[in-house]
Amino acid sequence: MKNDLVKVLEVIPGIAQELIYATKNNFTGTPVYPPIATAYLCLAPAQRLKRVQEALKERGLALKIWDAYRPHSVQKIFWERLPDPRYVGDPAKGSKHNRGAAVDLTLIDLLGNELSMQSTFDDFSERAHRSTSHCPNVQILTDAMVKAGFLIYESEWWHFEDPNWANYPILDIPFERLS
Repeated sequence: MKNDLVKVLEVIPGIAQELIYATKNNFTGTPVYPPIATAYLCLAPAQRLKRVQEALKERGLALKIWDAYRPHSVQKIFWERLPDPRYVGDPAKGSKHNRGAAVDLTLIDLLGNELSMQSTFDDFSERAHRSTSHCPNVQILTDAMVKAGFLIYESEWWHFEDPNWANYPILDIPFERLS
């Protein structure tokens, strides 16, 4: 299995990105990614994501990435701030994001406007749980991602992972070395 990270924009040209962790508008209140950060995934999940983007375009929709590959050192910061395994992966085990095998995202229209969802990103409450969802847009996103082979995560409607995530190593490559 290929473990190399690829720049998502090279696999899916034009995909919208707003890497929340490169801003202060995240649960830590401070940027934990450098301003140059861009979304990276391993090749297989990036190719899955491309299929989703193409299918959604036929419906007048698209994807917007909030997070993808996350260096393991950042995972440690997250765990220090919120040591709750429902929402943050324990760095002792590594996160699926640390493996380049998970993506956090939402739906946008073709003008770039985010569609309404059941909660905001990084809402660490029951509102974000899939079991509490009656949001049609969350269902559209979930159906498209699952059809492409992604697995869901119960506590976060925005989180999807490659079914082979355990085959990818935990990585701690800074974004500056990836660019």
